[in-house]
Amino acid sequence: MAEVYLVRHGETEWSVSGRHTSSSDIPLTPDGQEAARAAGRRLASLRPVLVLTSPLQRARETCRLAGLGGPAEVTPDLVEWEYGEYEGRTTKDIRADRPGWWLWRDGAPGGERPADVGRRVDRVIALLRAVDGPAAVFAHGHVLRVLGARWVDLAPSDGGRLALSTGSVSVLGWERDAPVIEGWNDRSHLLAEPT
Repeated sequence: MAEVYLVRHGETEWSVSGRHTSSSDIPLTPDGQEAARAAGRRLASLRPVLVLTSPLQRARETCRLAGLGGPAEVTPDLVEWEYGEYEGRTTKDIRADRPGWWLWRDGAPGGERPADVGRRVDRVIALLRAVDGPAAVFAHGHVLRVLGARWVDLAPSDGGRLALSTGSVSVLGWERDAPVIEGWNDRSHLLAEPT
């Protein structure tokens, strides 16, 4: 019943512009690379028994720059929410065609719905709960938000209420036998000066 550290990848050009990015393999910006290094400084004392990363380069590179790339296991279930026809589009642009659209309720045509992502993260949670010691997970904003919701037995769509910034670190843990969110969307390491 050890803690799980969730790290959202550093910024990309598409995350800065608000474009939905799932399978498009967009690299980190220089600021995104520095955020990954800062996350590594934040996690420097962590000795994870399990490190999981999405197969997409923005997550794998964040993991590597954070110093945990060596032991990381590439986990296809951690790939970002599949946005289908909405890949590369902003919410504002989508709502011009489809007023009131909300990913967390409506999903994406040709892509996934919340329950689809929930099934994937449930498999990841089973892996995390099977290890004896701390774990680190490197992935993407929406899939990690679903993971946070599912960790505490909420519906996948409830992840829509958990904002998650690029480069942030969140902590999942336990209170007695109950899964809890110990910390969410922590960006304090991004404000600290490198040592």
